[in-house]
Amino acid sequence: MMNATTRLADRVKLKDAHLITRMTDIAEGLADVIKLGRGDPDLDTPAHIIKAGQDALGNGATHYTHPLGLPALRQAIAANISAYGGATYAPENIVVTPGGQHAMFIIALALLNPGDEILVPCPGYNPYHQAAEMAGAETVHIRMTMETNFTLTAEMVEAHITPRSKILVLINPSNPTGTVTPPSEVRRIAEVARKHDLIVISDEIYARLTYGNNTVQPVASLPGMFERTITLSGLSKAYAMTGWRIGYFAGPPDLIPALAEINHAFAISTAAASQHAAIAALTGPQDCVEEMRQIYDARRIALCAGLTEMGIPYAEPQGAFYVYANVASTGIGATAFCERLLREGQVLMYPGGIYGDYTDDFVRMSLTQPVERIREAITRMKTVVAAIRAEAA
Repeated sequence: MMNATTRLADRVKLKDAHLITRMTDIAEGLADVIKLGRGDPDLDTPAHIIKAGQDALGNGATHYTHPLGLPALRQAIAANISAYGGATYAPENIVVTPGGQHAMFIIALALLNPGDEILVPCPGYNPYHQAAEMAGAETVHIRMTMETNFTLTAEMVEAHITPRSKILVLINPSNPTGTVTPPSEVRRIAEVARKHDLIVISDEIYARLTYGNNTVQPVASLPGMFERTITLSGLSKAYAMTGWRIGYFAGPPDLIPALAEINHAFAISTAAASQHAAIAALTGPQDCVEEMRQIYDARRIALCAGLTEMGIPYAEPQGAFYVYANVASTGIGATAFCERLLREGQVLMYPGGIYGDYTDDFVRMSLTQPVERIREAITRMKTVVAAIRAEAA
């Protein structure tokens, strides 16, 4: 008789519960857990966006839409991309998807053959690796370090290119590190992509959330990059709309029809009410985005101050809503650290290994709790860190 493992297809690599699932199960059995784990904003979707979705339902938006998405939404997305320095896209070259993560799998299945290589920053967002596996392709991890604040450089990319290289992923700002690749370096990376005829997936879902003087350079608007870039983004992060499942990708006219048909087969269309809410988000007042950005910035400052007090170094968080910290000085690995912190301090965060980190030194903390709760998390961390260090002394 076949067991459960032999019934699974060969393409399924992760056959047991993911570490995130296991840690969530632990957290469920604890009281008063401060959750600094998932990339899900604790802030609510702004009221005018919620109302647009409710009104749409009341007005009959309960059916399929155009497979690519509502024309008005695709027009709004095109205008939004252009307004922030991106390329000029026609609405027919934009596909609305049930979240940005869905788009990753559509792109991989459409563009990667077995044996092709996709170059992904490491640490980086793990679903890109899963999407490549589903397509039978190989993931090439480009290792980043604190030396460049966990951002890619053109030299790093070029050193990993082989005759089988086909796609380069640039996540900017980065998940999990919260860092921003400088515009000058994005231009140099684009030159490498042109030189080696690479397709670039420019993941810009956190581009509206940057701090200080940091800015994001969209890839597709750079010279010679429009025809080889797929811009991937969504409304989940900037507008606190994770539960609405609304993402999109935009690309050159010769690629989009085929990608759109795969998305059509997978999803038929994205939920109609969510699309109407997205129109309100993109065409309505934008002060809500700035208000949320300032909230995350205050949390970022509070968390970094606490880590500095503990002597825990971290990459400079320049965007998104994450802080990537090195806990090696505690004397135990990041995975063990996260489990002890959860069990003993009731603070949930994730080790960098979840995001492909090649060390077990770093943890990702999300800025998805109020400042007061972040300060309480720091207090709890100090107690657990002190206990761990005392044991190692």
